[in-house]
Amino acid sequence: MPLPSPKNTSSQRALRLVALMEAVKGVIVFGAGFGLLALLHRDVRHIAESLVTRLHIDPENQFAGIFVHAAARLTDARLWGFAALALAYSALRWTEAWGLWFHRRWAEWLGAVGGAIYLPVELYELWHKPSPIKVATLTLNLAVVAYLGWTLRQSRAAPR
Repeated sequence: MPLPSPKNTSSQRALRLVALMEAVKGVIVFGAGFGLLALLHRDVRHIAESLVTRLHIDPENQFAGIFVHAAARLTDARLWGFAALALAYSALRWTEAWGLWFHRRWAEWLGAVGGAIYLPVELYELWHKPSPIKVATLTLNLAVVAYLGWTLRQSRAAPR
C-alpha cells in the first residue's frame, strides 16, 4: 500500500535524496562486482603485490601481507561468489531506492532498519580510530535513520 504523498515538498525532496543515495550505493557496489569479475583467470596475488608496490607500501607491513595473502586465496569460484553478493546487495539498494522514491512504507522500514544495522559498527570504528570521514559517515547515517524513523511515525499518525 503506498504511503500518502508527503504534504510538504521539502519532505518529499528529502525522501528522494535518500532514495538517490541508496541508488548510488547500489551503483558503486555493482561496479565493484564487475571489477571482481575482471580478475577472473588472472594471478590475483601478483596484481595485489603490484598494487602494494605501486602505492609505495612496505610489502613487509602486516596489513599489506594480509592483503596479499587474501588475494592469493581468491579463486575464480570465490570471485563469482563475491560478484553475486555484490549483485544481490545492489538489487536490494535499488529496490529500496525505488520504494523510497515512490513513498512506499516498506522501503522506509527497509531503509531505517538497514541503516540502523550499521550504527554499532560505525560507533565501534569511530571509538577505536576516530577520523573526520568516520564522523561524517556516522552523522549521515544517523540523520537518514532518524529521518526515516520520523517519516514512519508521521505516516502512522496520519489519518487513513
